[in-house]
Amino acid sequence: MGRIRLVAFDLDGTLLNDDLEIDARTKEAIKRVRGKGIIVTLATGRMFSSARPYAVELGLDLPLVVYHGAQLRHSTTGEVLFERTVPIDLAARLIAVIRQFGYAYNVYLDDRLYVEKIAAENEEYAWRAGVELHLVEDMVSFLKEQGKGPLKIVALRDGPELDPLEAAIRRQVGEAVYFTRSLPHYLEMLNPEVNKARGLQALAEIEGVRPEEIMVFGDSYNDLQMFQYAGLAVAMANAPAEVKAAADYVTGSNNESGVAQALEKFILGG
Repeated sequence: MGRIRLVAFDLDGTLLNDDLEIDARTKEAIKRVRGKGIIVTLATGRMFSSARPYAVELGLDLPLVVYHGAQLRHSTTGEVLFERTVPIDLAARLIAVIRQFGYAYNVYLDDRLYVEKIAAENEEYAWRAGVELHLVEDMVSFLKEQGKGPLKIVALRDGPELDPLEAAIRRQVGEAVYFTRSLPHYLEMLNPEVNKARGLQALAEIEGVRPEEIMVFGDSYNDLQMFQYAGLAVAMANAPAEVKAAADYVTGSNNESGVAQALEKFILGG
């Protein structure tokens, strides 16, 4: 393994403990890593406005990979450097199928979270992400009025119940959409050109960093492309078996300063 020049962290279940906080040991390790001149960023499925407070807390002044890589956006200036949206006509088809199932869902446009109805699942999501819900009367009409497609659409439901929804959407649109799950009860739908690796690649090109010089941390299926792309992939102990199997190294859990443990081992030396 060569020298690490860029480190990217997933947020939920990885950098954040179950209280949605970055613990003191991890903050200190990140500060020391940055002190060595290594670039540190976030690579998350979260909205920019939901990820940004953590970037501020860590003192990061650079582009963040947000919305699973659908957007690369600068943490301080807010400038969008890369973006891929879901076309309006495709979004309308996705919404039609979700409505048939009667599930709660979120639509993300201009870094705001829109809903047609406020269900308990929407409220729980907004609380977790630390963002406001914006209510619209008819989502498809709203998107058409805005004249642009959303960054992502998320159906909210207990894990296994999302499988038939995903299957129904696949039958209709095939490969026209990228599905991922940051948490088992969120089925996230994005432009098929999108994943965290693509967003990270856009950042690496800007910074002049090669894939083998990148270390990534994650705990879920939406981190797998990033694991394949980077030179050193670290999975959290709390990750599913499949995700751990795809990693180069498995560290402690998100509640055991797992991120700090791996940074100390690979970069900080003890």
